[in-house]
Amino acid sequence: MSLDVSPALLEKAERGEVSDAEFVACVRESLPYAWEVITGVIAEADTAADGFADNETPPPDETARGQLLRALASDAIRGGLERHFGVKLAFQNCHRVAVFRDTDGDRYQAFVSPRGQLLNQSPELRDC
Repeated sequence: MSLDVSPALLEKAERGEVSDAEFVACVRESLPYAWEVITGVIAEADTAADGFADNETPPPDETARGQLLRALASDAIRGGLERHFGVKLAFQNCHRVAVFRDTDGDRYQAFVSPRGQLLNQSPELRDC
């Protein structure tokens, strides 16, 4: 299961739309490791001159890795986080989370390109 959804939030979803704020709160509570990594990278990007930051530290265990995968592989979760924080999230190798404020720039295009993915490979990452 990706998220721990309270009965009240599930009931609300069954009746109709749920706000982004409610959804993001559910993500924050359900995926604390992913939330910590993503908000940490966003904080770094906020102070970076070019608005870019990334996390290259592998998760401490498979539970944490699973949280990152669930957060960034789900269009709904990833989109909700991007709207909430006003950023574009990019993801490589099961743990490298990057934040971009400008998706038109060369840095974003290089990060999400096949070449960027290939250049970010190493034997240590083959298990993810």
